[in-house]
Amino acid sequence: MNKGTKALFYHFFALVFFVVASLAYFYPVLQGKTIVQSDIIQYTGMAKEQNDFRKYTDEEPYWTNSAFGGMPTYQLGAYYPHDYVKKLDRTIRFLPRPADYLFLYFVGFYVLLCCLKVDYRLAVFGALAFGFSTYLIIILGVGHNAKAHAIGYLPLLLGGIVLTFRKKYFWGFILTAIAMALEIGANHFQMTYYFMLLVLVLGVAYLIDAIKKKKVKHFFISTGLLIAAVVLGVSANATSIMATKEYADWSTRGKSALTINPDGSPKENIEGLDKEYITQYSYGIVESLNLFVPRLFGGSNNEDLGTESKAYEYLVEQGLPRTRALEFSSALPLYWGNQPGVAAPAYIGAIVIFLFVLGLFLVKGRLKWWLLGGTLLSLFLSWGKNFGLLTDFMIDYFPLYNKFRAVSSIQVIVELCAPVLAVMALAQVFKPSEEKSKKLRALKMSFLIVIAIGIGLFLIKSVFDFSGLNDSTYQKYFGDEVMTMIKRDREAVYVNDTIRSLIYVFLAALAIWLYLKGRVKQNLVILTLALLVVFDLVGIDQRYVNKKDFDRQKRMNQPFQQLSMDKQIAQDKGVFRVYDPSEGLNGARTSYFHQSIGGYHAAKPAGMQDLFDFHIYKNNLRVLNMLNVKYIIQQDEEGEKYALANPEANGNAWFIRRLIEVQSSNEEIMALDSLDVLNEAVVNTNDFTEIDRFNFPKDSLASISLTEYKPNHLKYSTNNENDGLAVFSEMYYPVDWKAYIDGKLVDHIKVNYVLRALHIPAGSHTVELKFEPKVIETGSKITLASSILMIILFLGGGVVSIFRWRKKEEG
Repeated sequence: MNKGTKALFYHFFALVFFVVASLAYFYPVLQGKTIVQSDIIQYTGMAKEQNDFRKYTDEEPYWTNSAFGGMPTYQLGAYYPHDYVKKLDRTIRFLPRPADYLFLYFVGFYVLLCCLKVDYRLAVFGALAFGFSTYLIIILGVGHNAKAHAIGYLPLLLGGIVLTFRKKYFWGFILTAIAMALEIGANHFQMTYYFMLLVLVLGVAYLIDAIKKKKVKHFFISTGLLIAAVVLGVSANATSIMATKEYADWSTRGKSALTINPDGSPKENIEGLDKEYITQYSYGIVESLNLFVPRLFGGSNNEDLGTESKAYEYLVEQGLPRTRALEFSSALPLYWGNQPGVAAPAYIGAIVIFLFVLGLFLVKGRLKWWLLGGTLLSLFLSWGKNFGLLTDFMIDYFPLYNKFRAVSSIQVIVELCAPVLAVMALAQVFKPSEEKSKKLRALKMSFLIVIAIGIGLFLIKSVFDFSGLNDSTYQKYFGDEVMTMIKRDREAVYVNDTIRSLIYVFLAALAIWLYLKGRVKQNLVILTLALLVVFDLVGIDQRYVNKKDFDRQKRMNQPFQQLSMDKQIAQDKGVFRVYDPSEGLNGARTSYFHQSIGGYHAAKPAGMQDLFDFHIYKNNLRVLNMLNVKYIIQQDEEGEKYALANPEANGNAWFIRRLIEVQSSNEEIMALDSLDVLNEAVVNTNDFTEIDRFNFPKDSLASISLTEYKPNHLKYSTNNENDGLAVFSEMYYPVDWKAYIDGKLVDHIKVNYVLRALHIPAGSHTVELKFEPKVIETGSKITLASSILMIILFLGGGVVSIFRWRKKEEG
């Protein structure tokens, strides 16, 4: 067997192994079960109208009225023409969810290490260390699928960059272009953005190295090719990018139209997200050591200690039935860090941390420096408001940084860099040309440093009081004694997990020491370390994502059960909206059964967010009326929900008597406080300068009614003896919604801060509002051209490579 064939065999073996490992961890999928993901349940509610429309009409609506009063479906899984990237992605992720994402983690990291010229055995080891990283597993548990999807392609993209700088120009270009296309297609731009910060660090390291070695020409050739590859990969997703950009400007991620807060005070940040909102989830500086010790800060808000809990023992001693005590101890609020809450610690493994430190001693050159630089930058930025100087600089001055919330999630870069350097450290350990004494010295120093960190954690334990942000609430409901027991549980897991991490470090160091002393062979060491890493990481992963998270397929396909109130509302065959105050702006259950003014999305329509902040949360019924909220969900004394009819709802459209002129968005939204929404509307004439008429005679017999409804096409019948201005209870979207009167395109305007309005001449007319997104048409052409070019380059390169390989074999 020649070298090339042998390499193919090894890679095939690795892929098969990754399939088995993915299915083994998520084995309930083999029983026909599916993972219950909270975010996906909410997404299912949001996308119900879109998916039903697609199912019954075989068309794509690109707009839904079931959430936030109306929004584009660009961020709800819309299908685009010529989206061949998505077809490729589905081919790669052929396993049942969520095993498909775990497989993607493994494969992407394996390819990256192969691009770094790592032996396949170490590449498999590294893939396991990366794929089973606790954060990467827990996001699958809660349903952050887009985030997992994007993270899975980051190593592949990094591999293309590395390959290009290794002077493998063509295949580096191709891999980068394809990986970039897949990365953008995953549609989680926050992860992509954070990765680009790592690429900047990498670029600086490579540039400095190129200057030292007088290879600046090679650096700029590689950089130029990579830029071209990125442009090609991005262009293959032109439709989704352009559509997302269009929506983002209209959403809470765009520039706010308001310069005041609901209380009238000046608004600090009108472009991007609020600083406090961005940094709400900021890692504590010491808390970041949970990368090394999993439950250093308690783990999560919902820890299951079972009968090992101090709180359980106390409750049983107080006479509480064991089943009740066990129920309490299975969901303990052990997390005591400064974040509002976490689902699990971002643990990357004690052995990985140890090997990372070993890599700082053994690995030389630019690789070490950009991995270390990326790790440190990621850590500093994840501290958010706890490292305010750097965070404030990034928010205020770094492009687009203020568009993303939850800065703690930038630790994904640590979770990418640390395993790479860990594997490269092992590669140096097994490198025959390296001096054994040097390796032993590095091993000793690394071991002492990591052990010192562990001992330090024991020494500073007395500094902590193990008190959490929400302890006062638990103390109020459960009393001082139970709260004291919970704190003792927090202290216990702090100690136990610290000891646990130190044991794994000791075992890993021992295995490497035995190898360096010639007592064991390389394969046995790799196997031992791989097993230790898997036992370590999977042992933590199973605390948070396990078979209990799986249920019958029907649970996810139909996540919400119809209640009597839903049946009651369903008897009304009109088109209207429903508001559940218990959901407020954040919840998609109502969207699953009805049209709602709430929803569940990280980038909400900015106008609806403002309406809630300024009026709806203050119970301004006028605003609910103009949004055509016909039913408001209430609760009776037994806590049962029922639908209360709102007879004052304005309906789908209505003629008004007077248009009130204002000069700013601030005035426009404040005017809704006392506006007679059935007879008046307010307009910002700075946005619509052509308006020259503000009063309209309103005949009592004038009518406008919705005659046909589709989410992207609304048809009305009007009858009015006079020219009139009709207001529609639909969200105004500045592009792509078109108004037609008797088939003729006409202009329409925005009134009441968020609604559409249209001047309709006297007489009987047919009015149509159609969503005709130009961005889809334009983007699809770019996507098609880019995809064709990428396919041609890939196939052409493949043919040339095969020809050269055969020629080499014959020679």
